[in-house]
Amino acid sequence: MSITPRRCRVMMLAAATLFLIVALVVRAAAGGGLEQHSGTALYASMVWAGVLFLRPRLSPPAAGAIAIAFCWAVEMSQLTGIPAALSARSLLARLVLGVQFDPVDLAWYPVGVLPLVAVHRIVATRARRRRSTG
Repeated sequence: MSITPRRCRVMMLAAATLFLIVALVVRAAAGGGLEQHSGTALYASMVWAGVLFLRPRLSPPAAGAIAIAFCWAVEMSQLTGIPAALSARSLLARLVLGVQFDPVDLAWYPVGVLPLVAVHRIVATRARRRRSTG
């Protein structure tokens, strides 16, 4: 049984919701570095789910590369001050765009994406093997 685009979208919506819940629980229970870095990684995980929601047929490496590139682009855009200005007016902009550049975040985005790419690739490979032998 292959995963249809519709089923993939439902799964990615559920995954993004799960990542958001985990981020909110960590934020409520922890503080400092754990909150900051886990939030950054979980943001990237949500972006990965969003990429696959929009393009469910992407290969695992392509989805991961797009998610990391998007996160890096958002982080770099914070150097312009535009996200900070938008974030001052909108909570949604603050959550999506952030406020200020943090070079450490550039390293944490792959932490949130690469394990998902690995699991995605393993699942896709096993599904292909089952289809070819079954």
